[in-house]
Amino acid sequence: MADTKILSVSPTDPDPDAIEQAAAVLRKGGLVAFPTETVYGLGADVLNLGAIKKVFEAKGRPSDNPLIVHVAGTKQLDDIVDEIPDKGKTLGEAFWPGPLTLVMKRTILVSDLVTSGLDTVAVRMPGHPVALALIRAFGEGIVGPSANLSGRPSPTAASHVYDDLRGHVDLILDAGPTVIGLESTVVDVTVDPPVILRLGGLTRERIEEAIGNVETDTSGEHGVRSPGTRHRHYAPRAQVILARMGDAAAFGAVLREQRQLGKNVGCIVHSQLLSHLESGDFYRVLPSSMEIFGRYLFRTLRELDALRVDVIVIEGVEEHGLGATIMDRLRRASQG
Repeated sequence: MADTKILSVSPTDPDPDAIEQAAAVLRKGGLVAFPTETVYGLGADVLNLGAIKKVFEAKGRPSDNPLIVHVAGTKQLDDIVDEIPDKGKTLGEAFWPGPLTLVMKRTILVSDLVTSGLDTVAVRMPGHPVALALIRAFGEGIVGPSANLSGRPSPTAASHVYDDLRGHVDLILDAGPTVIGLESTVVDVTVDPPVILRLGGLTRERIEEAIGNVETDTSGEHGVRSPGTRHRHYAPRAQVILARMGDAAAFGAVLREQRQLGKNVGCIVHSQLLSHLESGDFYRVLPSSMEIFGRYLFRTLRELDALRVDVIVIEGVEEHGLGATIMDRLRRASQG
């Protein structure tokens, strides 16, 4: 493949010619990276097996990790979803377009390659003007896993896509940094009560406000139905060590221990107790707002990787609201 082309587009009013160029790539079975409100996705025609295979090859993605299908309207669900349960309809009406993925029964038109052989398919309607314009111009649903090498921090800017997938993706639509910076929340609505399979940019609290009680199973019996639950994910090249929130003594002890081992250590903190412990390029202080912390987390992991640190010590967060999603990502990044 020739070198990857990058087209800059407005995040609110994308140029129709640029969108049509991207749609033409998809029609030819090519790959297009596109922005969503969560992270950048790697788009391909959901009904083109050759294109789907390119997605797995480009990312180095395990075949047992299902893909999320992106749509721009409910009519596009007809070829993809066999039935939409009532609670799925309620969630879609409340949160689409937005950072919500619904797992539902699939039609026979959806390949086993997309669903990893499951009888369900994960679908979402992204809340980003560029993503919606691309899907509408293409005319059908497109798969859209995160546009990064499998296991790496998800891309929140076009430059992250280019760093990971240069030469493996035909075109990148660059609309600037993403707003949420964390992947969508995945909810299985084929069961009652519904089950959250992956925590994401939509909090459990808001979901329960809409449909009542839900369960959470991000790694157990139901987890195979969702991407991002069965393999190490969201990890930089450096080793990640997760530290307790606000414990300056313990945090300092970890830094000393790692440095005594000869490691270059990067840090990500957010609390006032740790924000002045050290300073410098390797010591990153993110805002205590979980919305902003989440927006910058993956970007900061990539920046510290670029500084060639060996270890990244990250201060944990309170585990409610969006903090529960952030802690899920930090635990998965630190596995292994």
